[in-house]
Amino acid sequence: MNRIYYNIFLIAFISAIMLGCKKPYLPPVTTSGQSLLVVEGVINTGADSTIIHLSHTIPISLPTGAVSPPELNATVVIQSDANASYPLTDAGNGYYSAASLHLNPASKYRLQITTSDRKVYQSDFVAAKNAPPIDSVGFQFINNTIQISVNSHDPSNNSRYYRWEYDETWVIHSKYDSFMIHQAVPADTITQRPPDQQIYTCWISQSSSSIVLGSTAKLTSDVLTQAPVTYVASNSEKLTSRYSILVRQYALTPEAYNYFDDLRKNTESLGSIFDPQPTMLTGNVHCVSNPAEQVIGYITAGSASQKRIYINRQQLPAGLQWQPKTPYDDCALDSAYYADPRTQLHTNEVVRYLYTDEEIPVLPFGPPGHPPIGYSASSPRCVDCTLRGKNKPPAFWVDQ
Repeated sequence: MNRIYYNIFLIAFISAIMLGCKKPYLPPVTTSGQSLLVVEGVINTGADSTIIHLSHTIPISLPTGAVSPPELNATVVIQSDANASYPLTDAGNGYYSAASLHLNPASKYRLQITTSDRKVYQSDFVAAKNAPPIDSVGFQFINNTIQISVNSHDPSNNSRYYRWEYDETWVIHSKYDSFMIHQAVPADTITQRPPDQQIYTCWISQSSSSIVLGSTAKLTSDVLTQAPVTYVASNSEKLTSRYSILVRQYALTPEAYNYFDDLRKNTESLGSIFDPQPTMLTGNVHCVSNPAEQVIGYITAGSASQKRIYINRQQLPAGLQWQPKTPYDDCALDSAYYADPRTQLHTNEVVRYLYTDEEIPVLPFGPPGHPPIGYSASSPRCVDCTLRGKNKPPAFWVDQ
C-alpha cells in the first residue's frame, strides 16, 4: 500500500477566472502533528498465513520514498465472537503473523492490538467472506503496454466487491557473464567461478503497493471479465526473459470496498485541484484506550483465491515495440593486466583492481597454452546481478 499521509485539507477552493487575467492560488493546508497508527492486513480464515502490518503515518513534507516507521513489540491477537483467541507472532519490522489457522467461517473475527506503550486497539467484529476462485489470469497488449487482468465469477452472486494484490517475479541478467572469481583465502588468486556462485542470472520479486479494486454491483451477474490488475510498460525490464505474477483475490463487504476506494483516491488521485479532494477515512479499527484517537485501517476476514501465470518474451507479438531499459547503458569492459605490456610502468592491475574487488573478472586472456596475462573485467554493478536480485530461483519458479 502506498504510504498514507495524515495531512488533512480543510478548505477546497474555487478559482475565479476573469477576462484576460488568471491569478494562481495555492490552497491553505493544515498539518496535524499527530502520528496515527496504520493497521494493514486480512484475517485469513483458510490455509494461507495471516500477516498484519503495523506502522505510523508520516508527514507529507518528507521526501518521496521516506519509510513509515513500524510499530514494534506489539501484542496482536485474533479474537472470535465465540471467545476463542489466536495470538500472532512478532515477525519483526512491524509485521505480525500466524500460520494456517483454518478458522470457522461461520464465526466473526476481530483484531486486538496492544502496543508497547500499553495502548489498546480493536477492530470491529467482521464476518468471514471467502473469495470465489479466479477463473484465469490473462494478459492483453494495449498501446504497446501489457495489461494483466483477471477473469472470475461467483455463481451465487454474493461477492460483488473485489480487491486484488499481486506478487511479481522476473528474471534479469547482468551485462557481462563472469566466468572467473576472486578468491581471497588462503591467498589472493583468480580462479574459475563455481556454477553455484554464478552472478549472471538473477530473480527479482516485488509485491503490489497500489490499491486495486473491482465491482460487479451494477451488473446483473457477478462476473468479472478482463478486470485490470496491473500493467507492464513497453520498456520494462520485467519481460526481458521470463516474468511471473501471482494474483490474490479477496471478496469485500460494501463497507470495506468503500473504505479502500476512499483510500485509493486519497493516495493515488491527488495532484491538482481538479482531482478528488482528500476524504476523511473512517475504518473499523479503534483505539480503546483513547476513543478520540483516529486510526487508519480496515480489517477484513476470509480466505483469498489465487492464481499464477508466466509470460515469456517469445510470447510478445512481433509488432510490439519492446525495448527493455536496463541500468547497463554506460557499462564497458576493461582489461586488467598482471603487467601491462602497453606501458613501461608494468603496473599490476590485477592486484590493484581485481584483488580489491573494485572490478570483477569476466574472462582470462593471453597466449594459448600459457597462464593468463590478465582478465577482462568490469564494475560490480555491470557484472553482479545479486546487487539487485537473488541468484537462486524462488521455490515456486518453473522454467520454460
